[in-house]
Amino acid sequence: MKLTPAAIRTLKLPPGVTDRVFFDEDLPGFGLRGRASGVHTWMIQYAIARRTRRVVLGQLSALDAGRARALAQTMLARVRLGHDPAAEKDQAKAAAAETFSALLPRFLKYQSARLRPRSYVETERYLTVNAKPLHGLPIEAVSRRAIAARLAKIEEESGAVTRNRVRSALSAYFTWLAREGYLDANPVAFTTVAEEKARDRVLSDEELRIIWRALENDQFGAIIKILVLTGMRRDEAGGLRWEEISPNLPLITLPPERTKNGREHLVPLSKPVLEIVRALPRRAMDDGTPWEHVFGRTDEHGFQNYSRGKAELDARIVEAGHKLAHWTLHDFRRTLSTALHDRFGILPHVVETLLGHAGGHKNGVAGVYNKAIYLEERRRALGRWGAHVMELVTGKPAKATVVKLRRAIKRA
Repeated sequence: MKLTPAAIRTLKLPPGVTDRVFFDEDLPGFGLRGRASGVHTWMIQYAIARRTRRVVLGQLSALDAGRARALAQTMLARVRLGHDPAAEKDQAKAAAAETFSALLPRFLKYQSARLRPRSYVETERYLTVNAKPLHGLPIEAVSRRAIAARLAKIEEESGAVTRNRVRSALSAYFTWLAREGYLDANPVAFTTVAEEKARDRVLSDEELRIIWRALENDQFGAIIKILVLTGMRRDEAGGLRWEEISPNLPLITLPPERTKNGREHLVPLSKPVLEIVRALPRRAMDDGTPWEHVFGRTDEHGFQNYSRGKAELDARIVEAGHKLAHWTLHDFRRTLSTALHDRFGILPHVVETLLGHAGGHKNGVAGVYNKAIYLEERRRALGRWGAHVMELVTGKPAKATVVKLRRAIKRA
């Protein structure tokens, strides 16, 4: 019969038959599959390489007879030209499942065996956090335009340096995908490398006060306060693990794989930082297992929502009637360094060690023989800085409280 709307209404399955295909007499290979359940689907059937193939076009309830016939004519014409719609559909389905995020774990596993621990952590962050808007796209759908737009947004939010680092990580990922046969070319190629300019932004006392007072009592607020008071890097503070904190000393010990220079870094805790740390909740999983990380929405990577936190903080600053020139979280390190040098007269080698810099007085032969860590000097410096910051934000005089390391170790 010809599958017209009127003819379809008269179709009935023979007694005892639960599934049958009714083929159209005018268009060979075009049919309607009827089921006892009442769910009927349009389909085409054809033979290729002596194999019978079927392709579902859609349900009768969603696709009328005219549209189904037109679609079947197009697909069957392609079959006569040597195409295999069923195979092409399977390939398209497989390609749709090969998304940015689906293939990423394989690449990260590959990189983990090749990169230094610190470099791997940064690469993982760039691809899982900064490139997250690309995660749902099939790999073949990630165009140069999409990557360029994402890099531009990253530069706007985090600066040229972060943009370039993310671009490098993306380029390595897509080069690996091309070598693995998922792509024919690297879409990151020819995207712009931003010009990196050394920042010289130093926050004033008034700007520090405005930023601090706009912070909320949440994870982002606690991280910002720690950054201001210690000069730690963003990911060092946001990725803190409980095992790295010794409140009785008081001290944070960052292992080499968590520092930029690949060396263990000790961060003395002044009284204000110690109060912040001791107020942080100890979270646990549903089975009672304590979380490894201090911050973060999961216990996998630590805190990650910096862009959102910074945007919300800037909005609150504006709502409070203030207008600050563009600033970044990294400016806290420069501000601390400048204050310790100029305001408190701390010696440069102490400040450099406090900030965890690998260069300067530890370069070359000097680094081989000079193993001094200046811990007491750093503790006193951060104690004075912490007192200064608290006086700024509270308006009350504060006294620097310094806990000597030897005394703390005996108490511990």
